[in-house]
Amino acid sequence: MDTLAEINLKGFVEEQIDPTLDLFDEIEKLKKEKNAVVLAHYYQEPDIQDIADYIGDSLGLSQQAAKTDADIIVFAGVHFMAETAKILSPQKKVLLPDLKAGCSLADSCPPHLFRKFKENYPDHLVITYVNCTAELKALSDIVCTSSNAVAIVESLPKDQKIIFGPDKNLGAYVAKKTGRDLVLWNGACMVHEIFSMEKITKLKERHPNAKLLAHPECEDVILKMADYIGSTTGLLKYATKSSEKEFIVATESGIIHQMQKENPDKVFIPAPPNNNCACNDCPHMKRNTLEKLYLCMKNELPEITVPAEIIKRAVKPIERMLEISAQLGL
Repeated sequence: MDTLAEINLKGFVEEQIDPTLDLFDEIEKLKKEKNAVVLAHYYQEPDIQDIADYIGDSLGLSQQAAKTDADIIVFAGVHFMAETAKILSPQKKVLLPDLKAGCSLADSCPPHLFRKFKENYPDHLVITYVNCTAELKALSDIVCTSSNAVAIVESLPKDQKIIFGPDKNLGAYVAKKTGRDLVLWNGACMVHEIFSMEKITKLKERHPNAKLLAHPECEDVILKMADYIGSTTGLLKYATKSSEKEFIVATESGIIHQMQKENPDKVFIPAPPNNNCACNDCPHMKRNTLEKLYLCMKNELPEITVPAEIIKRAVKPIERMLEISAQLGL
């Protein structure tokens, strides 16, 4: 994994779990015993979402954890999310249930290559999507989320030149919405690039009343078909507020668990990928399991730590984003 994050795995060994254990009860006990808070991204398996103290998007979860008095943050998500939690709560111990839970989007933008790319545009401001490594954030001027990216870009002077990375699809969406000429890094999320226009078209023929909900990390051909485009939280809120009863969901399928819980009378259909595998499930997100969560809390490993210098530089673009968001009333 190409990151400056240091991994503390000393003394970590695989161990068998007593099959008679009630893992939900054991995890609740460990939360109290260790003063720990469990964060779960919307893309986690249902059991993990149900045991979590907070469920949401990556940045929102890290912000929520920073507000708590917990000593330990257990982030059921992927590596860059745990790094972000550490950046915002450097004094707290941050754990990740499976160290191999990476991110295809974050991995598509190695920091050393992005640094060279950035040098080609010395007069450009660097805006990076929060779905990136701590080191990439440290190379940025402003961090954004999928929900505020358009507003962040629009808040800047029109003559301000901008590099946007690492997601080219989100960047293209922002450029289209703002009319700005952005220099895009050529990165993408494997899950959001796999949706099939042809299969979605056929699915809509079978479900003519279904509304297509799409994340802006999807390719433009999918976004053009969408009835609503938004962040994961945005998609959930839209589905809940909408009077419609059927939805096709073009993002990682884990969000459907929360959609169904909040809207038991509605039907949610995962958008089909362009092959026969379950490619709308993120294999990295799904590496985390209830068993790994339990062992992670029990052993307090794997621990994610980020060098102090990286934290110092990476927190600045996050703070800049929060300042702009506050000014805009977002």
